Amino acid sequence: MLELEYLLRVIVAGICGALIGYERKNRMKEAGIRTHFVVAVGAALMVVISKYGFRDQIGWESLAFDPSRIAAQVVSGVGFLGAGMIFMQKQTVRGLTTAAGIWTTAGIGMAMGAGLYEVGGGVTLLVLVAQKLLHGKHKWLSAPKTETLAMRIANEPSAVEQLLRVLGEKGISVLGYHVEQTGGAGSVLQVEMNLKFSGNMRAEQLMPIIQQYPFIQSVEASS
Repeated sequence: MLELEYLLRVIVAGICGALIGYERKNRMKEAGIRTHFVVAVGAALMVVISKYGFRDQIGWESLAFDPSRIAAQVVSGVGFLGAGMIFMQKQTVRGLTTAAGIWTTAGIGMAMGAGLYEVGGGVTLLVLVAQKLLHGKHKWLSAPKTETLAMRIANEPSAVEQLLRVLGEKGISVLGYHVEQTGGAGSVLQVEMNLKFSGNMRAEQLMPIIQQYPFIQSVEASS
């Protein structure tokens, strides 16, 4: 009967992990239901083993029994797993929230494995509610949006300088740009700019403005 109770703890942990994974999947994030489910189940299993798996050794001579050691290693191990979710995309760090969610999901699994149902369930509910609320359209939570413009411009004197001046007049910050010449003299410049927008200005509003300049041959935006 005791082992069935331990199994129930692991199952409940898996359900909580799947709920968090479902929210992540709906937002098209790197880790979804299966990843969060397995992390929660694995963490709960490790805690159950840590607490109850060595009871038959109690009373052995020269035995140092520390049930917290395996649980501590779970925290470190999941940290490496979460680090794999973080990556750099066009000068923007992505995956931080998912990595933190994996780490928290492991904590929920550990709580369930330890029999702390109220704590584990409460944290699951807290994470789901927080993700829902904090992903809302709140201006005080919104960071300035960054986008990348890829352009082909004629290799004319001061063409890039004119472009930078136009962006400055619109209140758009240029975080960085790369210029590459193709085709020799009188050729085309391949320009890629990483821009930070403030206020209500977006790339789709900027593109018609800069396309009015004759030296702009093509422009493409990506976030």
